[in-house]
Amino acid sequence: MTSKYAEQLREAELRVTRPRVAVLEAVQANPHADTETILGEVRSVLPGVSRQSVYGILHAATSAGLVRRIQPSGLVARYESRVGDNHHHAVCRSCGAIADIDCSIGETPCLNLSLGYGFLVDEAEVIFWGLCPDCSPHN
Repeated sequence: MTSKYAEQLREAELRVTRPRVAVLEAVQANPHADTETILGEVRSVLPGVSRQSVYGILHAATSAGLVRRIQPSGLVARYESRVGDNHHHAVCRSCGAIADIDCSIGETPCLNLSLGYGFLVDEAEVIFWGLCPDCSPHN
């Protein structure tokens, strides 16, 4: 396995396995996918992979910084391969579509925290809620 995903796993000091590579490929191909979608994608290439294996791989990949887990209020957890840039998300209240939103203000952590209360902030998570273009009545 010489894919870029195998290299990412090696750099994160994770053992390279077919299921791990398949999970990273599925996350890349399906931005903001839930676990069931990722499981279905992985099983399309590795039919014998267990649900627990996919959950474990997602957890390990998230801990290693290879994928990002987001969970907007009221929705199941979603995963994406866009990591390290502290971007935000917009979520459609009607259909649940999720879109990436680049940093709103300035450098990471993207928001000006004038009163940090002693915290050294390295990340800000903002979720914008509204209607996507397909669900908007102004379409």
